[in-house]
Amino acid sequence: MRTIQFREALREAMSEEMRRDPKVFLMGEEVAQYNGAYKVSQGMLDEFGPERVIDTPIAELGFAGIGVGASMNGLRPIVEFMTFNFSLVAIDQVINSAAKMMSMSGGQYSCPMVFRGPTGSAGMLSSQHSQNFENWYANTPGLKVVVPSNPYDAKGLLKTAIRDNDPVIFMESEQMYGDKGEVPEEEYLIPIGVADVKRKGKDVTIVSFGKMMKIALGAAEELAKDGVEAEVIDLRSVRPIDYKCIIESVKRTNRLVVVEEAWPLASISSEIAFNIQHNAFDYLDAPVKRVTCRDVPLPYAPTLIEASLPNVQRVIEAVKSVTYAKA
Repeated sequence: MRTIQFREALREAMSEEMRRDPKVFLMGEEVAQYNGAYKVSQGMLDEFGPERVIDTPIAELGFAGIGVGASMNGLRPIVEFMTFNFSLVAIDQVINSAAKMMSMSGGQYSCPMVFRGPTGSAGMLSSQHSQNFENWYANTPGLKVVVPSNPYDAKGLLKTAIRDNDPVIFMESEQMYGDKGEVPEEEYLIPIGVADVKRKGKDVTIVSFGKMMKIALGAAEELAKDGVEAEVIDLRSVRPIDYKCIIESVKRTNRLVVVEEAWPLASISSEIAFNIQHNAFDYLDAPVKRVTCRDVPLPYAPTLIEASLPNVQRVIEAVKSVTYAKA
């Protein structure tokens, strides 16, 4: 199996779907002439032309609205935000138009479209360019929210998202575009809403998604050196959430730690903690622990960034807490 970059996996997914279906097109800032801000769409303008790979002005509200209207009229747009921080400018179109159109039209209109781009911190970009809004969008009925952690999942999930008849929020990590992974050349799809057990274990369940999977798996490696075998689950999507996968794991391990980059209040980890204590309380031998970003706007200084974000040591400490091990 060949090894390709995360950005190449995304490009292949979009290109394959555009070759398969002439109704699919890509639009966003710098996606065409500049080959994409992160080179995800490199070469796509040359293959598909300016009618299907469309550069837009710096006007997220405007081109998100164009995408919604296009999807209502039978096309399948992929709307790229240079960062999901900029999607706040367009959030009215995403939440009040795309997400609600099927319901408010009584099923007469749907919005088969994908909003995609990077989420979360990406180095020293400070507060306004380092936010995680997965839980914001996951709170909205009518949307599906996907957050892949590796090139294989990214390609399979993006192809599924483009074919989906509902609007899909597809969140990537700017820091992962250069990550490499094995991706088959033959076509494959990954269903939205199915989590994946990335590592088997018997002592504790660690649940995460997106680039925080690196932290979760890194912590599992360190814990194994001390004889603690952690089972690590990659949610892959946060709406819908594969609760069945988590519950089946907790039934075996009896302990749960959830790792998430977002702020703690009303987070995905909050929802998971509630659901597991509600539906698997009798299997828990310890309270559910969460490891999230500190409850502050992300600072600019690298030392403060390190102190704010989840890291391997914080996950290890959480696992020691739920296993009642000495620190």
